[in-house]
Amino acid sequence: MKKRKAMKNLSRLGLAAALLLALAAWMHGNGVKAAGGPGEGAGSPYRVLAPIVSGNLLLFPVVRADGKSTMETPFITLDEGLKNDEVEVTEAGRARGLVRPRGPEEPQNSYRGDEVNTLVLVNHSKRPLLLLAGEVVTGGKQDRIVAKDRIVPADADPIDLSVFCIEPGRWTESSSAFGASDKSAAHSFMVQPEVRERAMVDRDQQQVWDSVHGTMSKMEAAAAPPASSGSRGPMVAAEPPMPLPTSSYAKMMENPAIEQKVDEAAAPVMKAREEVLAKLRDEHAVGVVVAVRGQIVWADLFASTDLLARYWTKLVRSYAAESLTEGEDHAAPSMADAQHFLDMPSGGTENSEGDVGIYRYRELKSGNAETFVLESLLPGTGYDVHISKMKLIEEARRAPKPHPVRPHPIYEPQNLRPDVYY
Repeated sequence: MKKRKAMKNLSRLGLAAALLLALAAWMHGNGVKAAGGPGEGAGSPYRVLAPIVSGNLLLFPVVRADGKSTMETPFITLDEGLKNDEVEVTEAGRARGLVRPRGPEEPQNSYRGDEVNTLVLVNHSKRPLLLLAGEVVTGGKQDRIVAKDRIVPADADPIDLSVFCIEPGRWTESSSAFGASDKSAAHSFMVQPEVRERAMVDRDQQQVWDSVHGTMSKMEAAAAPPASSGSRGPMVAAEPPMPLPTSSYAKMMENPAIEQKVDEAAAPVMKAREEVLAKLRDEHAVGVVVAVRGQIVWADLFASTDLLARYWTKLVRSYAAESLTEGEDHAAPSMADAQHFLDMPSGGTENSEGDVGIYRYRELKSGNAETFVLESLLPGTGYDVHISKMKLIEEARRAPKPHPVRPHPIYEPQNLRPDVYY
């Protein structure tokens, strides 16, 4: 009797084990992953494709794992809005009486004048405006970059826009109007990943200035004429690079020597731009994983192929600029390496902020990587519009900083607003 009962229990255990195995196989086949798992391979929402090679730069296109067509998105970009006069940006001091009060301690129609980390933006468009961290706005008393991803509703009231200065040597007005990084779409750019990271992760103006200073020094070296040798004479060392006559990152990128180097670095991608974009659309690509000198450093993912295409030029040029700076070369990463980078868990700690009913912006920290997710909460949306994933820059890769970069004496650090980092 006992023997029969034991056999029956074993049979039940075997059936339970078989059911568990079947469930596991179904989850694997349908891309379901356990909570807290790494999400590698099956279960990953994204899949990388073979890379586009451009000198020291490798770009792995990213598609949705389910292969579905991407949705249409209602957003306009900063470049589009400024070009069509649908978006207005101005110094805070010029917007007296426009900005809504930040709290009871700051009454309506009161503003403290122009401030380095504050601009005022108005979206006159009938579509919501998408802003990405690292986008450049030039003009006013200084060139600035957008400090974080955010969404500005259509035809909204003026907003207090958090920015970081990328021109520490000027505090005099060059133009009362702000514009995009470049009027020509072919030469549009945003700051390169090294500077974007400092703005997004450190959220510190001095760190951004230091990063700009170091990056400009590296770009000067990259643009210097190479060493040459005569047909009969010994090798002649190259002359030391001439310092760029500007403290502006934006103006540096418009320098003919720098612009030529960036164009050369991006040439394999940009010369066949329409062909590349057509292929990306055919494959429903929504993003890219970026490797510089064999090291995967960044990923940008969008809600749609259309958004990726509209940001493609300025993103590629920013990646190309990063590939020009000196660094240690590594073996080229494989598609599996790029997939692993995308699928690295984003557990760790999480910070979340945003604007009720408009957007949510999350920062996810895990190990040596950080992920930033911009989710639209506007009616008819409710999806992630943009995701940035970065491998944190090791101290050795950071620009040498023999001394802090000081701003113009008119505005010392005590005049910066530490509350405007969002």
